[in-house]
Amino acid sequence: MSDLTASSPYTAINFSQKYALFSEQWTPKVIAQMNDYQFKVVKIEGDFIWHSHADTDETFIVLDGTLRIDFRDSAVTINQGEMFVVPKGVEHKPYAQKEVKLLLVEPCGVLNTGDQGGERTMSNDVWI
Repeated sequence: MSDLTASSPYTAINFSQKYALFSEQWTPKVIAQMNDYQFKVVKIEGDFIWHSHADTDETFIVLDGTLRIDFRDSAVTINQGEMFVVPKGVEHKPYAQKEVKLLLVEPCGVLNTGDQGGERTMSNDVWI
């Protein structure tokens, strides 16, 4: 078994380093891909829009802060170190009173605004 060196193609992804590369809110950035799924980091604060994803579930992993996801009939609070999966087709609206750092896991090509579109829709496949 050989030693891995600094020139190794095997490099861990550091969340702090990735978050330091951008400051804008609600703009998911791809940091890795596994098969047809992307891992995206995003900073959020305030209210988002009501939306759903008709064809896929959406996974929210809170790395820093506290996220609330509102549903039409209830809400869920997700704290640092926790995750939640929003089932496909369920209308939801993320909210963060203070800045939250999230890791999103979703299939390639999923728009952040789901079926709603509009000015809050960000470009897909923006890698950092």
